[in-house]
Amino acid sequence: MTILVTGASGHLGANLVRRLLDEGARVRALARRESANGALDGLEVEVVWSDLRDLDATRAAVRGVQRVYHCAAKVSTGEGQVREIYESNVLGTRHLLRAALETGVERVVVTGSFSAVGHVPGRPSDESDAVNPFERMLPYQRSKIAVEHECLSAMAQGLDVLIATSCAIVGPHDYKPSPMGRALLDFAHGRLRGYVPGGFEFVAARDIVEGHRLVMDKGRTGHKYIFSSGHTTMDELMGYYEEITGRRRPRWRLSPPVMAALAEVTSFVTTRLRPDAPQRFTPGAVRLLRMGRRADTTKARTELGFTPTPLRDAIVEAYADFVRRGLVEAR
Repeated sequence: MTILVTGASGHLGANLVRRLLDEGARVRALARRESANGALDGLEVEVVWSDLRDLDATRAAVRGVQRVYHCAAKVSTGEGQVREIYESNVLGTRHLLRAALETGVERVVVTGSFSAVGHVPGRPSDESDAVNPFERMLPYQRSKIAVEHECLSAMAQGLDVLIATSCAIVGPHDYKPSPMGRALLDFAHGRLRGYVPGGFEFVAARDIVEGHRLVMDKGRTGHKYIFSSGHTTMDELMGYYEEITGRRRPRWRLSPPVMAALAEVTSFVTTRLRPDAPQRFTPGAVRLLRMGRRADTTKARTELGFTPTPLRDAIVEAYADFVRRGLVEAR
């Protein structure tokens, strides 16, 4: 059996590819030449250089595989890059699912986002909660909601497709790196000057990989499953960072209302003057932290047997991997 992994050089993809190789699978890794693809160096995989926005190229990448993990996505907490986010996430998914239908792929697992799950104040969100279409949403959030619609459309046409919903990923093999990886690196180098209190749902890389494997093997067609290692506050996260890196947390614990207002101004200016520049404390990121959303993983636990692992262990693994690659010094 040949298994295709899209977004194979990303944080999730890199960990999933390694898990599949450990299991003895034959892996075809889809990546773009212009991306940072160091995550694939030295791995015994068939690399296909392609772009999901190109339907013909996508058909060629999918031909001959039996199962697909669609992990590729343009992730952003900013207001810019709207067209790129749409084309990469929505159009790319549409092309992949169409190609899977045409070539007779057995099953496709698509990586979903917790941002595409509705928020109900006072209780954790589960798979049945729909997003309020009239609330303020980021382009990335809108795109991941549309991705789920693409999955339902493909299922109606006969494709066996499921969704593994991910929270913010923490763990090793973070080569780009991800926003959480950049935060850990900045902390370790003393470049993180402040942080905003709040909390979010995080998932260990090993847990979200396990979730994808469980969904592929046991999930019900057309269903989605939420995977999280648990809700963690920023104060708790800073405590883990202190313990693991040996550095003190930033001096400034910033007021959320003040930071939200500042983020609105800086994001507005940056989006218009430097639309491709990376942004960390965006209005969307601050808003998510202030919401303190929690995830209900009951469905994944009861139907699939999912058992989350401690988030601290994932941070230890992430730090050790950065040390191994020479990005930070060992304690």
